[in-house]
Amino acid sequence: MLRVTDPFRRAQLATAALFSSLGFQYATWASRVPAIKAHLGLSTAEVGLLLMATGVGAAASFPLVAWLMRRLGPQRLALLSALGLALLLFALAAAPDYPVALVVMLADGVLVGGLNVSMNAQGAALEVRYKRNAMARLHATFSAGSLGAALLASGMNAVTSSVTAHFAVAAALLLLLLAVARPGLADEGTAAAAEQAAAAEQASADAGQPAAPGTAAKKRGRWTLPTRMTLWMCCAMAFGTVTEGAMNDWSALYLKDVARASAELAPMGIAVVSCMMVLARLFADGWRSRWGDGLVVRAGSALAGVGLALALLSGGVVPALIGFACVGIGIAAVTPCVYVAAAAQGSDALTLVAAMGTTGLLGGPPVIGFIANSTSLVWGLGAVAVCALVVTLCATRIRWPRPARGTGDGAAADGAGPRRSELVTGPAES
Repeated sequence: MLRVTDPFRRAQLATAALFSSLGFQYATWASRVPAIKAHLGLSTAEVGLLLMATGVGAAASFPLVAWLMRRLGPQRLALLSALGLALLLFALAAAPDYPVALVVMLADGVLVGGLNVSMNAQGAALEVRYKRNAMARLHATFSAGSLGAALLASGMNAVTSSVTAHFAVAAALLLLLLAVARPGLADEGTAAAAEQAAAAEQASADAGQPAAPGTAAKKRGRWTLPTRMTLWMCCAMAFGTVTEGAMNDWSALYLKDVARASAELAPMGIAVVSCMMVLARLFADGWRSRWGDGLVVRAGSALAGVGLALALLSGGVVPALIGFACVGIGIAAVTPCVYVAAAAQGSDALTLVAAMGTTGLLGGPPVIGFIANSTSLVWGLGAVAVCALVVTLCATRIRWPRPARGTGDGAAADGAGPRRSELVTGPAES
């Protein structure tokens, strides 16, 4: 087997395996919802509640995940969460009735919260340690994992209708991804504490106060109230994920009912958004290196909001698809950049920001549906455009890491440019 000798590439591959496993696990069980519905004899409303249970579990997991991050560290929490998600596929396949399935999906949400926070902490630490941008491409591997799961589901359906057999193969592949991740994450154990200490020292230096010995350790040992900066990040993450989630849920319906697209063309809305997001994330690390996270988020979210608004005002299928493409390109880098900024504030900030992201994905689409039901779907998607512009506003209030010098995932030149842990002077925190 070919061994990766470059420490950065080895750590990047390990972290990418975590992102891929989360996307793969989610798409695996989601692809078999019709079979689970038939097996348990569920109504449509019960299926909706089952799907919501994962989001509720993830959103409610914030206190537990914050505590586990401090007790276990991101490496062990990531590995344990990934292992638990693989085993939960067997529990879901074997669920004898609806209440048990609900409990399994709630547990799935908690583990998703744990893996989501810990893998993003790994990605942020990777950037700081090696002074290379990598977070956007890591988020692209999440989408790649989802695509792989969809292809596997299609192939397994052609071979057998057994959910248990499908989930057994999927669990084996998840364990393989876990085996790929484990060695590369081991080297990051001591780095995480060092980077948190560096962040604390930098924060003290920005405030003009010397850092007391052991300050970082004390902060890691107890939960602290979120700062104003963290709240701005939570706002940006929540409205960013509302924009992302609502486009996946409502774009096809808009094309069919408002733009009068054919049944064959209506699903292209989701395809356009998804493809543009993956492509943008593949290039976004280079954009971050050249222009900085703040400008990428501000320009991207503004493109998403203005592009979608103009598409809605113009009407028609072609303007809609162009507007959806603007959303995909513009919103793609928001969550990776906000995760990096939140990680610089500490594990509690990162956990809270991740929880707000889950809340946006969970609560945003139903709110958009309520607006559409009360007025029209045009006004509903207009609210999505406003959400994207709110991200632009929030981005002006966040202190972003300085851009790394060099290519998107290339090393910064020795001695050239500041470290990723250094922060751009921004609005004062309270």
